[in-house]
Amino acid sequence: MTPVGTELSDRVLGGWLGRIAGNMLGKPVEQGDHWTRDRIDRYLRRTAALPLTDYLPGPADSDQGEGDEFALRPEWRQCVRGRIHGSCRDDDVDYAILGLDLLETHGFGFSTEQVGDLWLLRLPYLQTFTAERAAYRNLANGIKPLLTATYDNPYQEWIGALIRADIYGWTCPGMPRRAASLARRDAVLSHTGNGVYGAMWAAALVSAAFTATTVRQALDTALTVIPASSRLARTVRRVLTLHETRMTWEDTLSTVSEETSGLGWIHTIPNAAVLTAGLLYGDGDFTRTITLTVRGGLDTDSNGATAGSVAGVLCGAGAVPAQWKDPLEDTVRSAVFGFDGVRISELAARTVALAEAGAGTAAVPS
Repeated sequence: MTPVGTELSDRVLGGWLGRIAGNMLGKPVEQGDHWTRDRIDRYLRRTAALPLTDYLPGPADSDQGEGDEFALRPEWRQCVRGRIHGSCRDDDVDYAILGLDLLETHGFGFSTEQVGDLWLLRLPYLQTFTAERAAYRNLANGIKPLLTATYDNPYQEWIGALIRADIYGWTCPGMPRRAASLARRDAVLSHTGNGVYGAMWAAALVSAAFTATTVRQALDTALTVIPASSRLARTVRRVLTLHETRMTWEDTLSTVSEETSGLGWIHTIPNAAVLTAGLLYGDGDFTRTITLTVRGGLDTDSNGATAGSVAGVLCGAGAVPAQWKDPLEDTVRSAVFGFDGVRISELAARTVALAEAGAGTAAVPS
């Protein structure tokens, strides 16, 4: 069990480090329709990396031929153990940075329209994907929110809004409803239904991790900010129940995978199940949490990032094991204009300043 942190600054830095490390861990196998849970574990056995306690090992040369079943994503050379020098650029980190810039620019009273304006100003179109790209295109064509989320956008309940939510939890420590309200205002630019609920849930989960004594307590708190009848809430509760019965992690994921089949590997619902299972069976241990989450498959880098954020907030940066944080070299690559090469410690310090300023403001409108 990783010790629970105490200092706000250390825990916010832990959240940033955890998000980036979890993202980097999952990035080489981010292709859920190919890198299934079974294939990930077979790769780890092939490379003598089970139990997984560090970044993924690099492949044997024979594993990277065209069509090879163990071929990693093209970015693997910057994301495997022994070859990491600072973080790779990735949208799972770009949106956390963009959210920080949003709050610094417009404060906690920002509007959905201002989120869209900042995307157009700071974020390259080709670094957006699925629902975010559809919303970006709609914005560029003069369509206003909330139509940006619904016009010609088949990805409305996919995971994109969830990966944008951590900054609202970090800046609202111990205020999960406020964090969820901010995340909702951001999410509706590009998502609807469970896509929005996923963002609200994730923001509340990160916020609750600052004051919860256990992962389960944080998960229970996060469920209170979304409709109990939503499929997201029902799926998360299903994982909680299976865990309570002492079902194994593998059997829990197999059971929920069958129940959510057909939704696709980037949909919010099955990914929330993988994330919930990783947090529960990780049981507060940073390394076990992010490695189980990534081994769960689907959108591995996004799930690893959110699991790392929650685990990092729970334990604080000082307790994040060195093998995860040292290779990051306190440096972030980013496509967000003006932020490439920024220090992780600087991002954390700016986040703490917002959290401290926000603590003295009135509750924001939903």
